[in-house]
Amino acid sequence: MAETVGPRLYGCCNCRNHVALHDDIISKAFQGRNGRAFLFSHAMNVSMGPKEDRNLMTGLHTVADVYCSDCREVLGWKYERAYEESQKYKEGKFILEKSKIVKENW
Repeated sequence: MAETVGPRLYGCCNCRNHVALHDDIISKAFQGRNGRAFLFSHAMNVSMGPKEDRNLMTGLHTVADVYCSDCREVLGWKYERAYEESQKYKEGKFILEKSKIVKENW
């Protein structure tokens, strides 16, 4: 009998709300506030905080914190604007910290 397998997902570390698809990972080589982070093309079941300018390792960016829509855990941030031309590819993308997400359906 074949086992039904859905997409590989990442969930909120606090409440397991599904927040991203494994297939939407662009890079695993990012740094978050608390260690390693992943860059995702999309996120789901999240809400955004206010936009603010932050001076990050790669220069000045306008970002908005990303929260789990169920429990409000801070999961990372969304890049709204990159001021350096070489960083423009990040615009509209999401950083989710590895310590804030858990694997689901693996």
